[in-house]
Amino acid sequence: DESIKRTIGKTLEDSFSILTGITDKNTLISYKKEYVKEADIHMTANTKFFPETVAVLKALKKRGAQIGIISTKLIASYWDAGSGSITIGGEDVKKAKPSPQGLLKALRCLHRKKKDTLYIGDSIIDAQTALLAGVDFVGVLNGMTTREELAEYRHRQILPDLTLLPLINK
Repeated sequence: DESIKRTIGKTLEDSFSILTGITDKNTLISYKKEYVKEADIHMTANTKFFPETVAVLKALKKRGAQIGIISTKLIASYWDAGSGSITIGGEDVKKAKPSPQGLLKALRCLHRKKKDTLYIGDSIIDAQTALLAGVDFVGVLNGMTTREELAEYRHRQILPDLTLLPLINK
């Protein structure tokens, strides 16, 4: 279980390679196809925000924040983003995180500048995405990544969870 959890945020191909040692690209692609068939049935129904997420997103929206969610999972149905917000899924980009493609697409759609953007994430992949996009990063310890691992990357803060996020000025 621990090994599987440590692959959260990575592409499916990378995750399968890490977990099995298989590096053949065609084999990994076939694994992904099989996985996606089952994930479409089970994963979407079982994907949920962390308990405090919706309240924090609402508090940020109330303060006038524009919110972009960049995720490999389909989570739009769990939060009504409304105007001034966007959800970018894996199906909306050609390259997965840590490529900044999804984040940069959200910035374009929201008409935001990099200097006015704060990217929040709970993995090394998220920290790398922010770095590659050239935006500020706040790490959150909701996931499997430790404070020490996140601290290796440029960051404004590392928070124990999302509840302190509305107190950050950006």
